Amino acid sequence: MKNSNIIIITGYSGSGKSTAIAALEDAGYYCVDNMPVALLPKFLDLPIERDFEAAGLAFVMDVREKGFLTSHAAIFESLRSQGHIFKVLFLEANEDILIQRYSQTRRHHPLSQGKNLTDSIRTEKEKLTDLRASANLIIDTSHCNVHELKSIVQDIARKGGVPSAIHISVMSFGFKFGIPRDADLTMDVRFIDNPFYIPELKHLNGLSDNVRDFVLNDLNCQGFINRYLDLLIYLIPLYEKAGKTYLTIAVGCTGGMHRSVAIVEAISAELKNHYPEKHIDIHHRDIGLT
Repeated sequence: MKNSNIIIITGYSGSGKSTAIAALEDAGYYCVDNMPVALLPKFLDLPIERDFEAAGLAFVMDVREKGFLTSHAAIFESLRSQGHIFKVLFLEANEDILIQRYSQTRRHHPLSQGKNLTDSIRTEKEKLTDLRASANLIIDTSHCNVHELKSIVQDIARKGGVPSAIHISVMSFGFKFGIPRDADLTMDVRFIDNPFYIPELKHLNGLSDNVRDFVLNDLNCQGFINRYLDLLIYLIPLYEKAGKTYLTIAVGCTGGMHRSVAIVEAISAELKNHYPEKHIDIHHRDIGLT
């Protein structure tokens, strides 16, 4: 019987492949990092899944192995023709993020011989163009922290390598503390009456019943929430179809303590009702700073 639950992790150096394979190992997969692609056919003939009671097999393959770029396509095609079923998970991040990560870790880029870091990153991106185009799933890790990336990969593992539903994070924030850098959609709700100017509400936050009722009973707020939810319900499937795996919706008021908090709670509850199968997080970035 051919292996049918195999995930091959590849992508740009510094994009989070080590984090991804650690997540798969935690999910019960038998994992091999820096697997030579030429050894893959022989390895798949071994009864690893049965002997180790593994949930599946996962391999990291990338440009660290010199023969990977020239031989992966033929080997993958041969394995598929023999009945092996596997998914290629491609991790990427934007250039600025990759440079930042390399600066923090002080590691050498695998293609750095005679090149500076920026040129090495661009060379790797060019060399991996065809592999990226043929991947089953692409994850942009630019704005994922370690925990978010692990959650995304483990969700993929639970579904046997099938691309997961989009992960949605709904965040409140205060404009006085700056717009969140990782926001995909940003909405300003400072047009709604501010509980900050009500003495009995000033020192509470949007999680309290009194502030929530004050904000959500406002007719302008109700009209906004209804219309914004219609927009989100229209956009989310389009983002998902485009291959986006993580969507951050940011809602801001002045201090991120009252209006944005109450509205994020309301929007998140409605999205969870509409998309019970999706992973929806709530985060109040500035609730304790005002």
